[in-house]
Amino acid sequence: MTDFFKGIPQIKYEGAGTDNEFAFRHYNPDEIVMGKSMKDHLRFAVAYWHSFAWEGGDPFGGRTFDRPWFGSEMDLAKLKADVAFEMFDILQAPFFCFHDADVRPEGANFAESTRNLEEIVDYFAGKMEQTGTKLLWGTANLFSHRRFMSGASTNPDPEVFAYSAATIKTCMDATMKLGGENYVLWGGREGYETLLNTDLGRERQQMARMLQMVVDYKYKIGFEGTILVEPKPQEPSKHQYDYDVNTVYSFLKEYGLENEVKMNIEQGHAILAGHSFEHELAMAREFGILGSIDMNRNDYQSGWDTDQFPNNVPEVALAYYEILRAGGFTTGGTNFDSKVRRQSLDAEDLILGHAGAMDVCARGLKAAAAMIEDGKLEAARDARYAGWDSDFGKSMLTSDLAAIEAQVRAKDINPQPRSGRQERLENLINRYV
Repeated sequence: MTDFFKGIPQIKYEGAGTDNEFAFRHYNPDEIVMGKSMKDHLRFAVAYWHSFAWEGGDPFGGRTFDRPWFGSEMDLAKLKADVAFEMFDILQAPFFCFHDADVRPEGANFAESTRNLEEIVDYFAGKMEQTGTKLLWGTANLFSHRRFMSGASTNPDPEVFAYSAATIKTCMDATMKLGGENYVLWGGREGYETLLNTDLGRERQQMARMLQMVVDYKYKIGFEGTILVEPKPQEPSKHQYDYDVNTVYSFLKEYGLENEVKMNIEQGHAILAGHSFEHELAMAREFGILGSIDMNRNDYQSGWDTDQFPNNVPEVALAYYEILRAGGFTTGGTNFDSKVRRQSLDAEDLILGHAGAMDVCARGLKAAAAMIEDGKLEAARDARYAGWDSDFGKSMLTSDLAAIEAQVRAKDINPQPRSGRQERLENLINRYV
């Protein structure tokens, strides 16, 4: 045991009336919701990068955290892993997620970085066997190092493309070795700063080729998990090619990959794209590509991706409503791509940020399940579109313009507007949350 979380107890469910700050009020892992335990519905994961690798910087200031594992030595990387698995136990979090750069020291070259990754993966494997904690997904950091300043797969330099492909290969190997249930691709700099020096067509072709190689390698090594792409519209790039769910799906369709890749959708990225979280989830559900989520929120007064812990139950409820409508998670889950504020220095802050967010998600899940089981929202939606289930409605989708015009004339069709009843439905939602 390390001393970092000394004195902090394991967070357990005590119910809504508890005064214990270090307890769950709403997240009861064993509570059955719609025939499945809350733990199995939510599938919580801790993000290694924000919880253990982030130093507390922002665009205008550097490191504020003083963590005992900060440094570039392998023994410090192992100390970081020790602390991480202690935190997973305190939170009773069943999963975690990582980038390669979060967990291993950067080497002098690719070979050394790979050896470092392999060593820490072996260390993880032992910790996972001891604790039962699982890997929700792994990924490669292809955006932080200066070599990726012009992108990874979309880089104008083929050597950077090669380095990126090799890095993805090692991270997929690591993910498979640890029994990861998904592999995520997030193109943090797969876009451009200015069109003046950018060949859009070439870069999109390169990005598609990289994604195809990832799919091919999945089958080559027998990885049974899901390949996920995480959309984001911009930041740090001016524009990224994986702008939102609709854009990514069009990209997948263009290159014949729509049946091979699903989405990892983040709340904060949805907001940056000008959408709501539930919009992005609903689009993915309609396309059949909803895989997993990164749960967080943005500060609506800030212009960037602030990655705060979720605290808005109505927003979270609508998100889980779409997830439940899609059939719930299979290989995916709820990853807290969330970080404490740079002024939140204490170990307790890290625990309580996650514990509070888990309670918010539990409340949102239960509200979403109540909406599903009650059925009033779907009944109202069905009633609004009922005309399309009639013979007349069905004929509109099989007739041509001339035949439709003849019907309009013959029946003297003169439709009048009907209320969308938005306020009534908003009031209905508020009954559950």
